[in-house]
Amino acid sequence: MPKMKTKRGAAKRFKITGSGRVKRSRGYRRHILTTKSRKRKRHLRRAGMVSPANEKAVKSLLPYL
Repeated sequence: MPKMKTKRGAAKRFKITGSGRVKRSRGYRRHILTTKSRKRKRHLRRAGMVSPANEKAVKSLLPYL
């Protein structure tokens, strides 16, 4: 049986936490930053968690993480 391949795009975007949840980075922080408030940009720095509804789908893209 051949090994399963990891989806490389997903491997760059997601990490698995110690408890097994999936961590993700937030969007909307690439350009047009002058119109966004300081508070909004600061909160976008923090990592978010993938919702439980999507967790199974993301984990299937990352078989070895």
